[in-house]
Amino acid sequence: MTGTATVAGAGIGGLATAIGLRRAGWSVTVLERRTELERYGAAFGIHPTAQSALDRLGVGDALREHAVPYRDAHIRTPDGTSIARLPLERIELKAGRPELLISRPYLLDALLAGLDAFGDVPIKLGERVTDVDALAAGQDLVIGADGIRSAVRTARFGDRSGPREVGTVAWIGIADIESPVHGETWGSGRFFGLTPVEPGRTNWYATAPEATTADDLRGLFAGWHDPIPRILAATDPATWIRYEMRHLHPALPSFVSTAPVAPVALVGDAAHAMTPNLGQGACSAILDADALTRALAAAPPGPAGVAGALRAYDRERRRSAQRTAFASRTLHRFMSTERTRLRDAAVRLLPG
Repeated sequence: MTGTATVAGAGIGGLATAIGLRRAGWSVTVLERRTELERYGAAFGIHPTAQSALDRLGVGDALREHAVPYRDAHIRTPDGTSIARLPLERIELKAGRPELLISRPYLLDALLAGLDAFGDVPIKLGERVTDVDALAAGQDLVIGADGIRSAVRTARFGDRSGPREVGTVAWIGIADIESPVHGETWGSGRFFGLTPVEPGRTNWYATAPEATTADDLRGLFAGWHDPIPRILAATDPATWIRYEMRHLHPALPSFVSTAPVAPVALVGDAAHAMTPNLGQGACSAILDADALTRALAAAPPGPAGVAGALRAYDRERRRSAQRTAFASRTLHRFMSTERTRLRDAAVRLLPG
């Protein structure tokens, strides 16, 4: 079927959904509350399933143009001892293609180029959603892709589900040197990650107790194995990004509302914001966009077709995304524990 839709949010999930809808013949408008798109440079891991979804959206080649494969990474202790390998080889063997890493600006550029190719999808910046029913006037569907503090979610589902802090802050940055090792180093109550992002540069992320400041961070990891102190020394603190780790809680009973006036579907963080420990936030948003737009493309015309497609999307994605969010939150607690001897012993039992 075809129709008219408004997408609230111009992040990864919102842009991917807009592309999928437009490819299916829908008329689409994108609203973004910020006056410019966020272009900070964290790296996203793109699982093969999400790569296939981007291929279906027509932007897979643009992704691969700037992405790098992620193949050899370990979990280490602060002294540099490897206690496990991340299962990247198994992922590649099963899928026939490797996990990819790409910086957020490049992924945004790929999605924006995919949307611009249609030439008729406006992105209206500085547009804050305040009334979903009014927004839906004359529309067949509203997409809530407006993040963990989603106004669309609150308007349609209330405020019972909302952002919940986990008591940890995360720092991310990109150093202009290549790390000789990749993966994560798990300490007591904190951890540090290193991934490739593009030639000559390394993406890093660190988590620490909530009270940690930028001035504290280098000291907190000063005694850890090489190249962690060098990576922090090579990154200008003015470029570091700090955010309090949050997740959406409690889990939503549905990602959709099939009310005949202004049917709504939620995607990405608006539906299932998760901690970043599994690196699945961007992938989940892409998979949401793909599943939703496939369901709508296959639906018969009319309100009943929209309602049926939304229910099909909810069946395909809600439990899967919520399991991923739960697993990520559980992993965060496991990684951040201060009982490191028991944790590390358990990690050593993982298959190589």
